[in-house]
Amino acid sequence: MDAFGFLKVAAAVPHLGVGDCDYNTERMAALAEEAAQRGVEIAVFPELGVTGYTCGDLLLQSTLLDAADEAFGRLVRATRKLPLTLIAGLPLRHGTTLYNCAAVFTQGRVLGVVPKSVIPGYSEFYEPRWFASGAGISGERIDVAGQSADFGTDLTFEVNGAEFGIEICEDLWAAVPPSSLLAAGGAKVIFNLSASPEVVGKHDYLRQLVAQQSARTLSAYVYCSAGFGESSTDLVFAGNALIAENGRILREAERFSADEQLVVADVDLQRLEFERRRNTSFRQAEATPELTVIEMEVPEGLRAAALDRDIDPMPFVPRDERRRSERCEEVFRIQSHGLARRLRHTRCQKAVIGISGGLDSTLALLVAVRAFDFLGLDRQGILGITMPGFGTTDRTYRNALQLMRGLGVTVREIPIRDACLQHFRDIGLPPEDRSAAYENAQARERTQILMDVANMEGGLVVGTGDLSELALGWATYNGDQMSMYGVNASVPKTLVRHLVRWVADTAEDGATRATLLDILDTPVSPELLPAEADGSIAQRTEDLVGPYELHDFFLYYFLRAGYGPAKLCYLAERAFAGSHDAAAVRKWLGVFIRRFFSQQFKRSAMPDGPKVGTVTLSPRGDWRMPSDTAAEAWLKELDTLS
Repeated sequence: MDAFGFLKVAAAVPHLGVGDCDYNTERMAALAEEAAQRGVEIAVFPELGVTGYTCGDLLLQSTLLDAADEAFGRLVRATRKLPLTLIAGLPLRHGTTLYNCAAVFTQGRVLGVVPKSVIPGYSEFYEPRWFASGAGISGERIDVAGQSADFGTDLTFEVNGAEFGIEICEDLWAAVPPSSLLAAGGAKVIFNLSASPEVVGKHDYLRQLVAQQSARTLSAYVYCSAGFGESSTDLVFAGNALIAENGRILREAERFSADEQLVVADVDLQRLEFERRRNTSFRQAEATPELTVIEMEVPEGLRAAALDRDIDPMPFVPRDERRRSERCEEVFRIQSHGLARRLRHTRCQKAVIGISGGLDSTLALLVAVRAFDFLGLDRQGILGITMPGFGTTDRTYRNALQLMRGLGVTVREIPIRDACLQHFRDIGLPPEDRSAAYENAQARERTQILMDVANMEGGLVVGTGDLSELALGWATYNGDQMSMYGVNASVPKTLVRHLVRWVADTAEDGATRATLLDILDTPVSPELLPAEADGSIAQRTEDLVGPYELHDFFLYYFLRAGYGPAKLCYLAERAFAGSHDAAAVRKWLGVFIRRFFSQQFKRSAMPDGPKVGTVTLSPRGDWRMPSDTAAEAWLKELDTLS
């Protein structure tokens, strides 16, 4: 496990000859060597991989059992210099009983042996014919490969600080898999040795099962099944190998391959620890039997420079087009249903929204339109108010008007220049001043207009600010920070863009679609400073606070995974390689940390709004933080990277 909590694991599917123990262990040794070269720290082989799963009644014969034990002993010795831990499957005698076992070994030593608990005897499975269940066995010793090792289902193993547990094939399919108890007892990685034959439709179910068990146990789950080489007398084995983490498949093998497979992934134990700390349901799991933890230190191997893990630069936005479209539809439904419920509760048949011609107010207006349609209310009840000020450009002004007209809402225009100039005179602000007071006065003037119109009309002010702006505090306190219901409050800027594009792609009206596309093409800006001489936007948000794609990346992994600055930089530099260099990542992460901590007071007073994803900053929902928390510890860690 490296300094960032990544553990490199592997599922190894070697070539196999049924009953040919020498050949099988030779292939295991070769794959173990390859795994070590790739920096793997723990690797697992398939169920009964030493003999082959499909030996049938030959499993009862001493000749095969002796050959398996001898070949396994040679495998242990052959891999003793490799800096990794291995898990192999073989049949072992204990007293007069035969067990289907997983043996854990490293550095020439067998650390322990785990017997299979659930022995299937239905359909194509005949295991009770040969094996006994190991359920309930604990505190015993077994002779294997000339050594005496701990034997039982109560064993977990800790190698260099990474604790893992083992279950075998059918154990996973049981009503209460052993891995559930092992995870509750402390194991963060579960290895499953399997020999599961293929039938139509089974693979999809298996993927769901592995992913869900990793989610249920808040663990990494490494599943390794028998492949090409097992007998095809009645069954076919496709070499399934899957590595999942907390509900997500990280890596998987090519099925039905004639080649050997080594599936490698870095699992994030640090993140799993964070998830277990924050998940009170996991902490309240039923009491588990006392587990025996076998600890071992293994010399550090060839830690590969490459991270065997995909780092998504856009964690809020699915990469797959179909899933992205489904996500947009679901988010849009949540937003509009939340607003519809609030309108129904307050008996409001009017909504007031400030329309700037930018992304956030566009999304809020689209949500309001859907909410009104859902409630059967006239869209004219939506009062869209454009409030041109000192920095409003012709482009955004035009888009605001065209969007409102295209959607059939009530259009109002209330300029704020004269009111702001009067206010500046009242408070003694020089006309040439361009300070925060100059900018914030405009934002507060707009909010005052919206609130007062809502009072006049008996309506509800719909907020437009998004999650990214809340994280950075990029909002005027008691200005655009305030509303009566903030529909975008848990939608990050990167997702706002995709939501608007999704509506544009599905829009029936060509003119509205064209307007939406132009809004998407407009630089993000609060437009609080006068435009350039050519009429273009003078104030670009991302030039001031940094790229939103970086900030959304920081926000997601800071809140959802609990990563500190060092790990955030490490991952961001890889995720954004080619677009943001290390210096830029560190610069903008510093901005994120400073603003996130200093601007909490704005979030502490934020209005109601619907939660749409797993990351939100509502003080009544997922995020509790004092407004005067110091950022020094995080900044100090960041400074050590410079």
